[in-house]
Amino acid sequence: MGNASDTSAVFASTISKEHDILMGSLYSIFCILSLLGNCILLLVAYHKRSTLKPAEFFIINLSISDLGMTLSLFPLAIPSAFSHRWLFGEITCQLYAMCGVLFGLCSLTNLTALSLVCCLKVCIPNHGNKFSSSHARLLVVGVWCYASVFAVGPLAQWGHYSAEPYGTACCIDWQAPNHELSALSYIVCLFVFCYALPCTIIFLSYTFILLTVRGSRQAVQQHVSLQTKTTNAHALIVKLSVAVCIGFLGAWTPYAALAMWAAFSDATQVPPAAFAVAAVFAKSSTIYNPMVYLLCKPNFRECLYRDTSMLRQMIYRGSPQSEPKDRFGSTLQRNKEVSISTRFSNGQQEGYGSCLQCTDNASLCHMTTPQRTACILTGSTYTEVTVSQLSAKPQADFL
Repeated sequence: MGNASDTSAVFASTISKEHDILMGSLYSIFCILSLLGNCILLLVAYHKRSTLKPAEFFIINLSISDLGMTLSLFPLAIPSAFSHRWLFGEITCQLYAMCGVLFGLCSLTNLTALSLVCCLKVCIPNHGNKFSSSHARLLVVGVWCYASVFAVGPLAQWGHYSAEPYGTACCIDWQAPNHELSALSYIVCLFVFCYALPCTIIFLSYTFILLTVRGSRQAVQQHVSLQTKTTNAHALIVKLSVAVCIGFLGAWTPYAALAMWAAFSDATQVPPAAFAVAAVFAKSSTIYNPMVYLLCKPNFRECLYRDTSMLRQMIYRGSPQSEPKDRFGSTLQRNKEVSISTRFSNGQQEGYGSCLQCTDNASLCHMTTPQRTACILTGSTYTEVTVSQLSAKPQADFL
């Protein structure tokens, strides 16, 4: 900020003001949904941390990377979109682009690792059952290291970061391969190792899972209930992982296609508005993971319902509107207890017990007839009387 590049034409928006306002509005919605969804998912995962399965570590890691993208990109992209230009200078542009690449590649690599783990557990259960939480943690660290290599590359002059073609955000400079060999090699490696290879692994993993499940369906039905239960749990994780992968790849594929078009042909032929639309789709990827797992995974959903129930009870008890009801309820409860106590003291249970001890002297044993009582509400005061004292007129006052 305060940098001379702030006034450069590179950071001026190349799309209409109306489109920028629309982008800023959509980014604001995505930011709120992503913050809520991913924070709730992480909270639920924390509460059930002792029962997490190894595959669920990748779900948590995906939520962390989505939350990182939300916190690092949206606070800068939203005001820039509404201002119709990038507001934060060259250095912040470089950091913004690095965070976008880091968290985006981490999410894709994480989904790739999750697909391999699911394939290992379903297709090769003898080895898959040996996959533990410590293995999952180690693989999660590897995911971050793999993504960091490509995110830090442009800062080390292997490739370049620059403003997006539409001007109000930053990412990889897709025009650099047209005149720099190092930038070309970076884009090629990025496309091969961070898009084509992960997508191929994901596709093959879930294809093998589908073929294995189809071939062993009859055998699974003959297993004992515990084995069937475990298989069903694996099948659910596989289905939800497929849903998240489809959402993520569907969100990022338009941007990847435009990026390859700009990198390997004349970048000036790519409409800036097309890049803007693709960027909106790409940033929407942060909301799919929490939506799928919180809405569709039973144990996550039950834990969320339990947490929200406790929160609703706390809010209800602390609200001023609940105090009169609480007083009313407590007064009613006290009158009920008094009524019960009176009935017991006048009833047969206690009288019968005491008369057993005085059978030799019946004159000392006075047995009272059980009394039926009722509570009458007069204004805000309760009065307890016996039924014999009531007239037929005030029937509407009975509680």
